[in-house]
Amino acid sequence: MAPFFRRQAEGPVQPRMKIRRKAAKPTRSGRPLYVIGYSNDPPTLPSLQVWFDLDYGGPLRLTDARGQEPVTPVAGLHMSSVMATHGPWSVALELAASDAEAKAWKDRVGWGHPHAGQVIPASTTPANACDLVLHAARLARGMTLLTEGTAYDTHTGSYLNPSDWQDRPLSQFTTSDHITIVQGVQGEADKPGTEWFHTLGLTKFGRDEIETFRPLGLSSQPVIDRLTDIATELIRLGRQPKVGETLSLAEVNLAVTTLRHRTTPLAGNPVALREIKWEELTG
Repeated sequence: MAPFFRRQAEGPVQPRMKIRRKAAKPTRSGRPLYVIGYSNDPPTLPSLQVWFDLDYGGPLRLTDARGQEPVTPVAGLHMSSVMATHGPWSVALELAASDAEAKAWKDRVGWGHPHAGQVIPASTTPANACDLVLHAARLARGMTLLTEGTAYDTHTGSYLNPSDWQDRPLSQFTTSDHITIVQGVQGEADKPGTEWFHTLGLTKFGRDEIETFRPLGLSSQPVIDRLTDIATELIRLGRQPKVGETLSLAEVNLAVTTLRHRTTPLAGNPVALREIKWEELTG
C-alpha cells in the first residue's frame, strides 16, 4: 500500500505553542464504529492503557467524557465513558455499556455475550478521518484481545474475533481492513440481469458508499479490485464526487464518473449510495 497514510504518531506528540484546540467530542449521532461483546468482565482502563502503549508506542491519554479533566486509571476502574487520545486523535470509549444497551446489541447482532463496550468516533474533518478510523480500530482490537471477546463493525456488518484482527504498523493503511465489497445481493428491479456490487465502510470516513452493476456471468474479481482501488482514492482525496462529475484518478489510472445518488438500507442502517462507472485513462 502506498505510504500516503502515514500521519499516525510513532511516539509522544509535542504540543504546539500558542495554539488552543477544542476538545474532541463524540459525533452527534453517537453511532459507534465498533461494539465489543464480552462474556466476562470488561477491560479496565489500566489494562487497556498499558496494552496500547506497548503495542503502539503511546502514550494513550485518558480524559473524562468532556475531554477536560484527566483520568488517573486505578485498578478495576471502568468508568461509563472516557475519551482516549493518542497524539491529535481521540475517540470515546464505553468500556462497560449499560445492561439495556448490551442486551439491545446482543439481540441485534445475535451473539451470546451478555456485556458490551463501544468505540464511538469523535467529530473530525475529512482530512483526518483516516487517522481517526485507524485509532478507533486499534482500541477496538485491544478491547477484543483483552477480553477474548467479539467486535462488531457497525458500518460493514463484520464480526472480528481476536484472531481476525490484522496487526499493522503505524505507517500502514490497508483499505480491506476497514471496507468490504459486497456482491451478488439483489439490486434493483429496473436492472434485471445484472449483479450488484457495492462498498460497506466508506461511511466511516464521511463518504457515501459506491456501487456499480455488471451483467451476470462475468468475472467478479476485477470489479472488486477496481472498487477497492476507487474507495482507497476517495479516502485519500477526502472529497465526495458530485452526480455527473468525472474524477481522474491517476494513481489507479481510472476516470470515474458518478451517475446518480440514492439511499437504501444496508447492514441495518439507511445508507447513501453513489452509482459509478469507470474507464481507463488515455493519453
